[in-house]
Amino acid sequence: MLKRLLIVLSVIALGLVIYLAFGENLFFRKSPKDTAKITLNDLKLNVEYNRPSKRDREIFGALVPFDKVWRTGANEATTFQTNKDLMIDGMLLKKGKYTLWTVPMKNSWKVMFNSKDYKWGVNEKMEPMWDPNFDVIELEVPKQDLEEIVEKFTIAFDNKTGNLKLTMAWDQTLIEIPVVVYPNSAP
Repeated sequence: MLKRLLIVLSVIALGLVIYLAFGENLFFRKSPKDTAKITLNDLKLNVEYNRPSKRDREIFGALVPFDKVWRTGANEATTFQTNKDLMIDGMLLKKGKYTLWTVPMKNSWKVMFNSKDYKWGVNEKMEPMWDPNFDVIELEVPKQDLEEIVEKFTIAFDNKTGNLKLTMAWDQTLIEIPVVVYPNSAP
């Protein structure tokens, strides 16, 4: 009986130590992971990212500085995966997995699809780990102002008009990236 009690107390103590050491990161992540997916016929697109919240903070031009590369979310680098070749702003993006990086600016954003696999979005100095030598596509899209506040950074696919777009919204900002399946894309 005493042996069982000691085992139970040891397990509880170990659990408490693990929770205290890693609890916020494991159980109460401030920027939770999310996935944006769309399937259209045989096209499958997938974005994995982390969703920081506004929490009464000034976002663009402050928390996320203008004219500097942003990891496009929080924590791990944001990834974009396609099973088909795509045309993005008239440029060919081969099927595969990419990391997404952005440069928010006052009136527009640069968006980079990068072929390097980054395990994390920033280094120990909180600088983006992005290497421009691996950019496959860089484009610039206009920034749109929203009337309502988007509390959590959100990436989604919009196909309501039949013109597929990858969208990113946070605070009162929205960008849209047109996505077209390359006409000769093999399955």
